Formats: sequence, C-alpha cells, structure tokens
Amino acid sequence: MNETDDSLARSRRTIESYEGYADRYALIRQGPDDREQAALRQVASIAGLGGEVLEIGSGPGYGADFLETLGVKVRRTDATRRFLELQAARGKQGDRLDVITDPLGGPYDAVVAQYVLFHVPRDCIDRVLTKIARALRPRGAFLVSMREGDFETGGDYHEVYWRRNDFTARLKAAGLIVLWDEPGVGSDNVTWNTFLARRMA
Repeated sequence: MNETDDSLARSRRTIESYEGYADRYALIRQGPDDREQAALRQVASIAGLGGEVLEIGSGPGYGADFLETLGVKVRRTDATRRFLELQAARGKQGDRLDVITDPLGGPYDAVVAQYVLFHVPRDCIDRVLTKIARALRPRGAFLVSMREGDFETGGDYHEVYWRRNDFTARLKAAGLIVLWDEPGVGSDNVTWNTFLARRMA
C-alpha cells in the first residue's frame, strides 16, 4: 500500500468511526458559540445576501442553520451518512461529499470547513486546499479551523495538527489570502486556529 492509499484508508476509517458517533456528537454540539457566530457573520457578509456557501463537514447542521438565518444559501455536505440522516430527520437536505476524493462543484461565494479538515491526512492537504480555492469565485471567502501543533494521531479518528504559520503558508500556496487568524481553546482543551481567507482575484 503506497502513501496515498494509506492516507485514504485512514480517512475512510475516520468517516466510519463518525457513523457510530454522530448521534452523540449531535447532542454534545448544540450550535456555534459567540466566537464562531462572529466568524460566520463575516463569511455571510462577504458572500452577500443570497450568496452560495459550501459547508464541508456540516455534521448535525447547526452551523448551516445559523448561516441561513443570515440570508445565504448553504449546500450542506458531509462524508458521514449518519450526519446527513440526522439533518434529513429535521427537514434539512444535505449531500454526501468526501473532500479528498469528490469534486466540490461551484463556484461558490464562500466555503466553510470548521473543525473538519484536521482529519485530512497531511500529504493530502495541499490538494484539498487547492480544490477549495478553485471552487470559490474570485475574492470568495474560506473559513477553516485547524488544531494547533505539529503531530498526528492514529486510531479510529485520524487527526493532523498544524502550526499556525505552516498552515498559513499552505493557504497562500493554494491561492488564498489570509485576512485574519485567531486562536481559541475548544472544549477538548486543545488550541484551534481559525482562519478567514479569500481567493485571490
């Protein structure tokens, strides 16, 4: 098995693990907090009223719910089927999408990927970020949150930690300009760096 095959296997194992955890996650994660809402408001402002937003890793869909109250149209997606079933049970339509292997469609006015791309294997991240940049309209917004660090975890949930400056460089290489980045401590006591970037014109 070569490196790419190994990375895809780790990604699939993570997705499969979420299938069994989705219901519990939906109970624990009850919606964006004040800091997350502020970031989503900026995304909606850039996208504009009626703008089209792709959300990668929608999970239970609470972030998408909030975005829609701000007047944008959200394409909800997740690689985990159970998350999409939970959203469908409350009348929300979502698409199954694996950000590593599937086309993203577009162009979109914004892409949101909060607390999801840290599962992307390190050797896949540049291709994923380039794919996201190409799915954006010129000057479209990209909001992403990544764990701070420089190591990886294995097991059922593959996690990749990125140093802020290293991830900023990856965004720039993909054709994205970082407007701001902000650290925050999550419920797991891990530091997350949130970045708001825009596609170069």
